[in-house]
Parts: sequence; C-alpha cells; structure tokens
Amino acid sequence: MAISLQVSTADLGKKFGTEWIFKGFTQNFEVDKVYAFVGNNGSGKSTLLKTLAGMLPQTQGNIYYTRGKRLLPIDYWFRNMAYAAPYMELTEEFSLSESIDFHENFKKLLISKQQIIEELNFTKTATAKPLKFFSSGMKQKLKLALALYSDTKLLFLDEPTANFDKNNLSWYQQQLLCYKQDRTVLLASNILEEYDFLSCEILEMKNYK
Repeated sequence: MAISLQVSTADLGKKFGTEWIFKGFTQNFEVDKVYAFVGNNGSGKSTLLKTLAGMLPQTQGNIYYTRGKRLLPIDYWFRNMAYAAPYMELTEEFSLSESIDFHENFKKLLISKQQIIEELNFTKTATAKPLKFFSSGMKQKLKLALALYSDTKLLFLDEPTANFDKNNLSWYQQQLLCYKQDRTVLLASNILEEYDFLSCEILEMKNYK
C-alpha cells in the first residue's frame, strides 16, 4: 500500500508590509478530505492557499510536507500537487491538444488526452483554435480539468467556478466528486455552490486574523 503524502502547518502567518493577512494558522490536512477556506473578498483565502502551496513565502510559522515520517523538500512536493485558479496563465498560442501535451510533461494524468477532450465537451471548432480564442469560462474549465485529472495527491482550487454558467458549475461538481478520492483537496471560495455539495471541513478566515 502506497504511503500517503501529507501537509501540516504550525503557527503559520503571512503579512504584507505591516498588515497581517492571516496568522496563527495551525492545521493537519488529512488524506481523502476536502477543506474549504471561506471568507469575503480580501479576507486572505488566496494568499493562504498560495502560501500552503509554496507559491508565497510565509512570514512566520512552518509548513511540513511529509511522506510517512519523512520530511519532503518543497521542490519535490511541487511534483505531487495540482493547482487551478482564474489568475493562472495558459500558453494562449497552444491548441487544446498541445496544452494537454505540455501539461503532461510535468504531471502524469489520470485519464488519456482523448478522454480529457471528451470530458471538456468543447466543440470541434473550438478544439482546433489557439486558446487565445477561448472564452474566459472555457479557459477556466481547462485549468480545472488539468488540475482535476493530474495524478497528484494534493489538489488546490481557488475560486474554481469563476466565469462559469450553470452547466459548467454542474460539470465542476460532478468532476470533483469523482476525482477527489485518495487526495487532499484545499479549496478557497466565497460561493456556497463550490463546496456545499461536499462533506468538507470549513475553515473561516476571520478566525486567523
């Protein structure tokens, strides 16, 4: 049986200048569980998510990435996590197929490229175009798909349904229910529909000010 990857924090805090965005964040994140960071815009959800992912340095405290009892370096951990957010950039000159191929250079996929294209359900005309011609909703759906279908043990989702209509919201809910198994999911949101369909632990940002 494979040993699970885990992440935990001790007295984690981040400030910009003299302003604390969050502080005193201590948490052990369990495998096969979803954690939702909730709060108003500007409450620090995205900053906390980026800090946990190693994208921003913390101001105080520690983050521990472990496999069994072995502490892992952050450069190794990056290979075992997937991240999706509206502010992430795609290579807009690539086609859909090229984007998936490029992503697979860094992350092993749980399903084939053809299956991903089928799950996205874009029109044949759209799949032949460079991503720069995709709508904002289509780009966000692709970002989510690349994260959801990556063979990683940790999944970060920041505002996952930004620019989505009702059909794409339903797609997101179905896909996350299917692909959250055996993973730790960390989700930043201020939209109830992004997490209320899940059995998850709610972490309110106002408790870490």
